[in-house]
Formats: sequence, structure tokens, C-alpha cells
Amino acid sequence: MQAAVHLCEVGPRDGLQAVSRTMPTADKTAWLKALHAAGLRHMEVASFVPARLLPQMADAAEVVAHALTLPGLKVQALAPNLKGVQAAAAAGAQVVSVPLSASEAHANANLRKTIAQAVEEFRHIVAWRNEMAPALQLEAGISVAFGCSMQGAVPEDDVIRLAHTLAQAGADVVGVADTTGMANPAQVRRMYRSLFAELGNADDEGRPGKTGGAHVHNTRGLGLANCLAAYDVGVRSFDASMAGLGGCPYAPGASGNVVTEDLVFMFEAMGLHTGINLDRLMAARAPLAAGLPGEPLYGMTPEAGVPKGFMPTTAMQGPST
Repeated sequence: MQAAVHLCEVGPRDGLQAVSRTMPTADKTAWLKALHAAGLRHMEVASFVPARLLPQMADAAEVVAHALTLPGLKVQALAPNLKGVQAAAAAGAQVVSVPLSASEAHANANLRKTIAQAVEEFRHIVAWRNEMAPALQLEAGISVAFGCSMQGAVPEDDVIRLAHTLAQAGADVVGVADTTGMANPAQVRRMYRSLFAELGNADDEGRPGKTGGAHVHNTRGLGLANCLAAYDVGVRSFDASMAGLGGCPYAPGASGNVVTEDLVFMFEAMGLHTGINLDRLMAARAPLAAGLPGEPLYGMTPEAGVPKGFMPTTAMQGPST
């Protein structure tokens, strides 16, 4: 049964780099195994950045190597520059997400570059990929696309212009992120309609496009509403983080990704097949808790449980393989 929506679990990267403690490698690999057993087939598992900046990601190559042993898993990593992309490719990552910013203030804080400098770096990355690692998929991820906690409002035209530039530079996919949780459903609909008009919808079967999936944060409680708004206009791929872990250390107030468990429940309750077994997904919280004892784990569905008589589509099919 083909999934109607596709989820990428970003907790092992976005989630773990936002907590102050470092999860032991053995616990990370146990968590990845449990997520895979639940049916997740796309995960962003690590960041390739200097360990002095993000000690939580010091074992990135080892984690990628383990992820590659899980059958059918698309293994994604994040890298902010050419050196990081080269390290991710050497480790075996199949997809590398390269972050850029729609706000000059965030670009300076997060990348120590202007937007123009970051775009030029991305061009160098594409040139290297084309020559040295042609099978590697490159995703350009535009941070703070819906608003920046340092700059404030980010004009939609600036985001669309940057997305067009990155697509022309050779990005396979261009994604936009609500890094600070400032988006609202009307804004999400407008943004994705504009992106589809500019880049095409990569999720429309048989029609080429470079628009990536939705990456939203739940900072102000609108995560699920924004995902539903994105779905309503044609987005079919979504990032989420187990237990709502995550945030950007260089964007004040950017706490909390949309909760994977809640997003799966919403789509399955709507009759949309995700390929993820909700019971096994809930069970995957145990190795996460074991690896980060005492860390707050969020999610309304895990706390409340599923309603009586609830019949998820994936429970009838089992997790996708």
C-alpha cells in the first residue's frame, strides 16, 4: 500500500543537537532501529559540523554508517558548508541538506555568512557534487522562511527569489523551514502556492518540481495546523521529530518541532496512509528516553492515547518495507 504522505524523522539530527546533553552512540543506534521498526523510511540522522560547536553530533559518521544498515532507509544528513558535505558524502549519506537563511541576521548568527556568501558556497557545493559525487542528492533548506526572531517579518518575495536562485544553482530540492514557529496556516498556504508556481511541486506524481516538504516548528502551538494547511495545497512530505525535540540554537525561542507521533495520528485519523505503525512508533519513545534520561518528551497523542475504536490504515497493513 503506497503511502499517501511521507514523513522524514529529524529528531536524531534536529532534536538531539538542540538538547544540552549528548546521547551516547549506542542509544542513538537503538533509537534509529526502533524508529525503523515502526515503519519510518526517511530519517535525517546527523549534522556534519565541528564537534567543538555541536558535540552532540561528534559521532555523525558512525551514526550514518549504522543507519545505512537499516533496509530501505533513505539516510539524510545536514552540512552547512563544502567541508561538511564532503564528510557526509564520505560517510555514505544519500541526501545532504544544506541550510541557508532568508534573513541576514540569522545567516550571520547561524552560518557566519551573508546570504550572498551562503549562496556562493552552495554553488561550490553543487560543482563538487557534480564532479565527485553525482549520486548525492542536495537539498537547499531555507531557514526562517516564515519569520525571524531577530529580524522579524521576512518578505515572501525574498524567500521565493532565494528559492529560485538555489534551484537555478543546482539544488535537487529546495525546502522552506518555519525555524522560529512564526508561521500561520494562511501564510503557509500562500508560501507553498508561490513555491509551486516558481519551482513546481515535487510531490505531484509525473510532474517535475523542486519544492521540498514542510518543516515546521510548534513553538506557538500551530505545528499541526500548519502541516494540514500545507497538505491542503499539495504538500505530501513532512519533517517531524519524535517527542517534539528540536529547535535552532541560533534562533531564540525556536523550541520544538512538530511531534511525529501527533502528526502520524492526525494523518492516519484522516484515513491517509503514512506507512508508520503508531503502536511501534509509541514504543520507540522508550530508547529515546533511555538515552536521554530526564529529558522532557512532548506529544498529546502519547499522553492521551488513541480513541476507542480508532483504526489506523497502517495498523491494518503493518509498517511499510
